[in-house]
Amino acid sequence: MTANLRRVLITGTAGFIGFHLARLLLAEGFRVQGYDGMTDYYDVRLKQRRHAMLLQNPHFSAVEGMLEDQVRFDAVADDFQPEVIVHLAAQAGVRYSLENPRAYLDSNVIGTFNVMEAARRLKVGHLLMASTSSVYGANEDMPFIETEKADTQLTIYAATKKANESMGHAYAHLWDLPTTMFRFFTVYGPWGRPDLALYKFVDAILEGRPIDIYNHGDMYRDFTYVDDLVRGIRLLIDTPPVRPATREAIEPGDSLSPVAPFRIVNIGNSDKVRLLDFVDAIEECLGRKAIRNYMPMQMGDVPATWANAELLQSLTGYRPQTDFRDGIARFVEWFREYYGK
Repeated sequence: MTANLRRVLITGTAGFIGFHLARLLLAEGFRVQGYDGMTDYYDVRLKQRRHAMLLQNPHFSAVEGMLEDQVRFDAVADDFQPEVIVHLAAQAGVRYSLENPRAYLDSNVIGTFNVMEAARRLKVGHLLMASTSSVYGANEDMPFIETEKADTQLTIYAATKKANESMGHAYAHLWDLPTTMFRFFTVYGPWGRPDLALYKFVDAILEGRPIDIYNHGDMYRDFTYVDDLVRGIRLLIDTPPVRPATREAIEPGDSLSPVAPFRIVNIGNSDKVRLLDFVDAIEECLGRKAIRNYMPMQMGDVPATWANAELLQSLTGYRPQTDFRDGIARFVEWFREYYGK
């Protein structure tokens, strides 16, 4: 089947990553059905602007609805008849999960169950669902690799994402539903979420407000540029897992389940960057110094994340590689243009 006939349903298309993925697939000739709840976790106008841009393409359509509304989601899926579902919609934010944990259970557990049920019923060729590097929790052996045990989540957000992985594995095993979970590592870039560090830092520095730097700056993150991330997802769409005939058939380092067409894949830059170096690069790009407010470690946070992305490369021949300085420059260019600052 040619690419321009392929139908992909994406949840969260008004969100940061969903918008970029939809734009990439549309550029390659896919038909994309978007589904988004347009919640007010952050400025809805930013979400509306993203959807408005996507709607300029005749091969994109969108429906507003909550994932918890199974009847509505089923009606959209039944009408579109997707060959692939990419489930990106979620209640995001590690810190917000301390304030409103129930929102994460409703969206990330019940909502994800509804997506999985639709995928099972429609017998889609590949279900891809977003997880997070936060599932590695208190693990200390880095870079994080998909085959290591991850049972020490530190927030409800991370716990709901680990639950999604377990639910996905069960459905893949029971219904022979090819399922790929990808663990994202600190995604940033143009059209990003206002609650993300880069967005908050740039906004505060331009406004002359102080920025909060946790753990007194002794933090490390694997910053992954959004275009690199969605390119990885795009390539994984064409790499559905296949249930292995035997355990011995699984290649070393592959997270493929021995009993299901199910795989977990890290998508990260494989580059551990010190937070203070990240702030330095923002200052250099803006030509302004930040007012730095050094803070203790925040509850539920981890001092470092760092991805081993060898599995992604072995499956797709691709790995993210945008230098964080280049990515920051592209974000700042977008931010200044969008806000006129």
